[in-house]
Amino acid sequence: MNIPRHWAEARSQHREKGRQITVRRFGWSATSPADAERMAHERVAEALQKILGGAKLARFEAKVAYNGADGVPIREEIVAEQGDCVITRNSYGALCLNTPDVLFADIDFEDRAEGKYGCLLILALVAGAIIAARVTDSVAVGIAGMIGGCVLVPWWLVKGLPWWRRRRGGLDRRAQRRITEFVASHPTWRLRVYRTPAGLRVLAMHRTFAPGEPEVAAFFEALRCDPVYVRMCERQQCFRARVSPKPWRIGVGPIRPRTGVWPLAAYALPAREAWVRQYQAKSADYGSCHFLTELGGGTAHVKALAVQELHDRLCRADTELPIA
Repeated sequence: MNIPRHWAEARSQHREKGRQITVRRFGWSATSPADAERMAHERVAEALQKILGGAKLARFEAKVAYNGADGVPIREEIVAEQGDCVITRNSYGALCLNTPDVLFADIDFEDRAEGKYGCLLILALVAGAIIAARVTDSVAVGIAGMIGGCVLVPWWLVKGLPWWRRRRGGLDRRAQRRITEFVASHPTWRLRVYRTPAGLRVLAMHRTFAPGEPEVAAFFEALRCDPVYVRMCERQQCFRARVSPKPWRIGVGPIRPRTGVWPLAAYALPAREAWVRQYQAKSADYGSCHFLTELGGGTAHVKALAVQELHDRLCRADTELPIA
C-alpha cells in the first residue's frame, strides 16, 4: 500500500522531424516535495525514452484520486494514521480506512445482471417477432413485437424484476446466505458482517491477507463483491472501507472545490476547510454501517482486532445512529 503525502508533476518534450512529443508524469514521496519532484523527472525521462523507442505508452497520466489510477498510488489527503492503517479523505469528502493486509469485502445489493439479462431476453423476443414478421410478410406481427418490447422492458425494470427478486428471497437475504455458505465451507475463517446503506460489508478476522492472494480472489467471487472494489484492491494493493457518511445522504452539498484532486493549490484550501467543517458537523448525527453478526470458528488475529476496533469506532458500528 502506498499513499504518499507529497506529489509533483514533470514534463518533457522532444522535437524530431517536424513533430513534437510531450510527455508528463507524476512523482510522489512519503518524505518530501523534493523527493517527489525528483521521482517525477525520473519517471518522465524513462517514459519519453520508451516512447521514442517505439513503446505504446500514454503521453499523460490522469490526475485522479483513486478509481482508475492504474500504476499510480492513492492520491488523497491523509487525515490520520494508526499503525500501517491510513485514514484518507476521498474524492467526494468521506473518510476511508485503508489497510494493506486486513481483508474487507463490499457486497452491493443491486444485482445489475438480473436486470440486464431480463431486458436482453425481452429484446430477443422482440427481435424474434420482427424476424417472424419478415418471414410471414406480416406488418401486424412486426408492429406487435415492437410495441411489446416498448411495454415489456419498462415493466420488467419497474415491476417484474422486484417481484423476481422477492421470489428468490430478496437481495439482502441472498447476500447473507452466500456469506453463511462460505463460512460453512471454510470453518477456519472468522467473519464480521456489517450492514451498509446499500449492502453488506465483511471483515475477515482470523488472519491477514495480501490483496493478490488466490484466497482473496476466491472469497470476493464467492460473495459476489462489488467488481470495482475488487479491481481497485488489486490495483492499489490495499483493502478499503468508507468510515464516514456520504455527504449527499446527510444533506451536505458537493465537496469544495469540486474538481480539486489532492494536493490542492493554496488558494483552494480555505474553501475545502470550510466544507470539511460543515461536513463534520452534519456527520456527528450519523454512522456509516451497523454491526450485524460474527460467523465462523477461527481465532481472531491480533492485527485484525486492532483494525476492527478502529473501523467500528470511526463507523459508529455499535450505535443506533442512522447510517448514510
